[in-house]
Amino acid sequence: MKRHTVIDSPYGPLTLVADDGVLCGLYMTDQRHRPAQETFGDRADPGSAAPAARAFAEAGEQLEAYFAGGLKEFTLELRPHGTPFQRRVWDLLRGIPYGETRTYGELAAALGSPKASRAVGLANGRNPIGIVIPCHRVVGASGGLTGYGGGLERKRRLLDHERDLPALFPQVPPSGSVRGPRTGAAGAASLRRRYPPPPPHLYEGP
Repeated sequence: MKRHTVIDSPYGPLTLVADDGVLCGLYMTDQRHRPAQETFGDRADPGSAAPAARAFAEAGEQLEAYFAGGLKEFTLELRPHGTPFQRRVWDLLRGIPYGETRTYGELAAALGSPKASRAVGLANGRNPIGIVIPCHRVVGASGGLTGYGGGLERKRRLLDHERDLPALFPQVPPSGSVRGPRTGAAGAASLRRRYPPPPPHLYEGP
C-alpha cells in the first residue's frame, strides 16, 4: 500500500512515496514523468502511526544532511519500480560517486551494451527516486548538461552543490559545460570495477 508526504528542500517541495513502508518515489514539482498524484496514496507525515512514517522520517533526515553538505552517500532502503533494464541502469547510477559524473555512453558500456546510450538515457529519465538515485550525475558525451526530469537549473545546482560550489541557494550561474572524468571504455570499466551496485538489502524490487 502506498503512502506519501511532502517535505521542503532548497529545490522546492519534494514528494516522497513509500510502498509498504519502503521508499519508492521522490519527485520534484513540475517533474517530467511524474506520476499522477492519485497514485501516491494517502498522505502520511513523519511522526504519524502509518508504516511509511518511519521511511519518510529517515529519508527526511538523510536529505537534510545531504543538502547541508554533511552526507555524501544515502543508505536508505529503496524499492523503485521499473523494468529489469531500468533497474540495472538505476543500480549503476547509485555507483556514481558524490561529486563526479558519468556519460550515457559510459553507463551503456558498463552494462555491456555500448550502443545502448539512448536506452540508458530513457531509463535515466524514468528514475523514480530523484537525488537519492543520482540521475543528475549523468552528462552528455561532451561533458555538457543534457536533459533532467527536474529541469536543467536543478541539475546544475545539484552538481554545483556536490562540487562545493556556491550555487545551491544563489541564482544559477551562466550556462556552460559540466565536465566529469575521462570518458570511453576506460571510464566504463572503472565504473564497473570501483563502484559496484549497492548491496541487495538496500535495493528491493517490486
